Amino acid sequence: MSQSGNNPLKLVVAIIPARLASTRLEGKLLLLINGKPLILHTLTQAKKARNINRVIVATDSEEILQVVHAHGHESVLTSENHQSGSDRIAEVAETLPENSIIVNVQGDEPMIPPTTIEKAVEVLLNDESVVMSTTCEKIEDFRDVLSPDVVKVVTDENGFALYFSRSPIPFSRDAVKKYGSLENALQNDPHLIANFRKHTGLYVYRREFLLKYTKMAQNHLEKTEMLEQLRVLENGYKIKVVEVEESSIGVDTQEDFERVRRLIEGK
Repeated sequence: MSQSGNNPLKLVVAIIPARLASTRLEGKLLLLINGKPLILHTLTQAKKARNINRVIVATDSEEILQVVHAHGHESVLTSENHQSGSDRIAEVAETLPENSIIVNVQGDEPMIPPTTIEKAVEVLLNDESVVMSTTCEKIEDFRDVLSPDVVKVVTDENGFALYFSRSPIPFSRDAVKKYGSLENALQNDPHLIANFRKHTGLYVYRREFLLKYTKMAQNHLEKTEMLEQLRVLENGYKIKVVEVEESSIGVDTQEDFERVRRLIEGK
């Protein structure tokens, strides 16, 4: 792991929250790809990140715990009552050394590029004032701009998040007036899509900030958009957003799983 500036080397721990229950694809983390459960593919990718010292799976499932242990990796059994992945990783972070840097890697991203993790971690290693970072990527398909399932983010000139939304932000006022709707504008002027960035669900926190953040009450914006990162902004803290080139695929549906399986198995 590299040292950044005059900062001493810090312990960087990736924690993968792994619930067995899943709304749209039951038991997805244990589905086999190339003969190996999906969660292990995610874990392997996280271990490839050069500035990660340790990877821990935080799960509410004895079955997932045993699968991870059987393959020689680290896993911790956590409470079944957590409302979010952040709460689950905070339970594990409580047991880690002070001043650790904690990386929240989504368990259902078996193709997450190690470079994406590295870039998000590097921000906290290089700048002591940053308490939290996340990632975004360019949007290629205009339907993603319109989809409420794809979270958009806008940033200030220093790369800190101004807002996250399921709505298309920023709103292209003049183009919509010209073409009658945002969908028409995006289809008729492909250059417009360059205004939008998709937020991807990787988070990096300073341990002490994570423990503080997960104890904050849910606020109005978070409940309205159903986006927990808005709790950070509404409480006056900043999130550094790192744009990455390589995209990842989250597995939420059977179609997602089949797509990822084909890519990993080279079919």
